[in-house]
Amino acid sequence: MAMMHQFKIRKGKVTYMSRFLQSNVYRKNSEQNRIVISEFGTLAVPDPCKNFFQRFLSRFETMGDGSLFVPGALYNIIRVPPEKTDTNDTLQGAKILCSIVPANKSHPSYYHSFAMSENYVVFIEQPIKLDLLKIATCKLRGEALSKGIYWDPKQETVFHLINKHTGEVIPVKYHTRALSTFHQINAFEEEGFLMVDMCCSDSGQAINNYIIQNLRKSGEALDQVYNTSDRVFPRRFVLPLNVTNETPTGQNLNTRPSSKASCVKVSADKVFCQFEDLHGNDLYDYGGLEFPQINYGRVNARPYRYFYGCGFRHLVGDSLLKMDLKDKTLKVWHQKGFYPSEPMFVPSPDAAEEDDGVILSVVLTPSQDKGTFLLVLDAKTFEELGRADVPVNMPYGFHGAFTASEY
Repeated sequence: MAMMHQFKIRKGKVTYMSRFLQSNVYRKNSEQNRIVISEFGTLAVPDPCKNFFQRFLSRFETMGDGSLFVPGALYNIIRVPPEKTDTNDTLQGAKILCSIVPANKSHPSYYHSFAMSENYVVFIEQPIKLDLLKIATCKLRGEALSKGIYWDPKQETVFHLINKHTGEVIPVKYHTRALSTFHQINAFEEEGFLMVDMCCSDSGQAINNYIIQNLRKSGEALDQVYNTSDRVFPRRFVLPLNVTNETPTGQNLNTRPSSKASCVKVSADKVFCQFEDLHGNDLYDYGGLEFPQINYGRVNARPYRYFYGCGFRHLVGDSLLKMDLKDKTLKVWHQKGFYPSEPMFVPSPDAAEEDDGVILSVVLTPSQDKGTFLLVLDAKTFEELGRADVPVNMPYGFHGAFTASEY
């Protein structure tokens, strides 16, 4: 039930509009005036017109033939060409680039996104696991999908590399300790290494924050949800690309003098990696960093200096952060009681440097009725340039995109 928001900025004026995405779920729920489709953390409300036995039988719809057999899953990387002849078909010409076999086909990993460098797709198999049998039978058991998702700290995290041009899955696997990740910051190749920068935590418990029972909490109960989850921090993994039979085992292959990350070949097709922190101690004061953004058009898949994100001293972001990787220093925008969304970087038309531009973020003020505003910061100094007040109440959002248009 996604709500889409749009701000239009033209000649110094800002207009706003919003609407619900007209999805099948939205239409079905609207027709019945209640939640009839169970989703990740939301359980459908039973139809009051059906008796218990009818409701029980209706829950066998999931498997089609009534079977509880779950054949397992593959991770499929799909390539979508930019050229389209049918503007209504956003996936026109899409093809599977490659398929990766999970460590356990009936318990594959949850994943939210993946990284890409110039020549590689980086798929991260993490220990947040999907119990396919539980998920397939959640409707039968009267449970939300989240009941079939669990964290397995005994499993290592595995980086799978895929050649973007050929679809070849690289036989060498890069392992690290159990961690979870939703968003990657950037990935780039340099001097025979692949740098993968991402926001990650040391457990997968955060995924349980987003069930409807937790999101409806407030005050101390909501703080307790936050306090029981791990913080998320930006980290860099350095993956050696040219591992062969002659590559020595048992020693750090990361020869970059400025990097504290390590990568050690432990067998013919396994390299164990330990990350480098991409932050100083001051980031702990802001609760870590999520929703990372970069100057995408300029530095995506290239060496870069700056990234932006939200600080999380609450269950939702309560500050905007700018990290300078040259010396791992922070710039911060924070005002008590304000909760900004993911920062969007917009470059200046005549930008000379990587951080020439502005940051856009939608800021919510829960204690103030209809106090939402679009915030504009100078990306270089992080000083506020202006606000556009929106006289409506908006729900907290996650991601956005900026598009420059000609009028």
